[in-house]
Amino acid sequence: MLEFSDVSKSFWTGTQRKVILDRVSFRVELGHSLGILAPNGTGKTTLINMMAGLEKPDEGEIYRGCRISFPLGFMGGVVGRHSARENARYIARLYDLDPDYVEAFCRWLCGLDEYFDQPVGTYSQGMRARFTFSLMLALDFDIYLIDEGMPQTTDVDFNRKAGELLRERLERTTVIIVSHQAATLERFARSAAVLSNGSLHMFDTLEEAKQLYDYETQGE
Repeated sequence: MLEFSDVSKSFWTGTQRKVILDRVSFRVELGHSLGILAPNGTGKTTLINMMAGLEKPDEGEIYRGCRISFPLGFMGGVVGRHSARENARYIARLYDLDPDYVEAFCRWLCGLDEYFDQPVGTYSQGMRARFTFSLMLALDFDIYLIDEGMPQTTDVDFNRKAGELLRERLERTTVIIVSHQAATLERFARSAAVLSNGSLHMFDTLEEAKQLYDYETQGE
């Protein structure tokens, strides 16, 4: 499970303090995927980075009792001067997995052909998205973190294969997805929460969360 206990997080913008979380507590149990609705600029990425351990809270504790993925699209562990093959094998070793398997899986899914052996720093945004998502699915996690859903790519074959694999993972893993659009959450989660003014309001259903979210964002 993943648990936040009285967690607070804020930033100084130069003119004022922006509060992301104000003594927030919640728990995500394995097998119960969660969607979080939050308008742009309210701290979606900060929240999901805190879940992954990439950012620390100002106050409170975050307990991780399972294997939690890096956020979809996170490039912090990928070295731009190295090829996708080299990155895949290196990260496989970090997670104590078979480098041959991780390389073969990523090569098959992302479909970069000869570019798979070229430096990742030369890739387009869509190519990088395909590689990082392939890498995330190649690794074995209990909870997958997704910020705003599937990577933005025009590659139809990749979208189909990646979507099918993600649906299969949902049957045996847990997903936490953060988005500013309710429609994005419908594919992944039944229960939902709304991030608003430093608070996280938890609901049993996405429909209940949408009602509060629509009320909070009226007039924006």
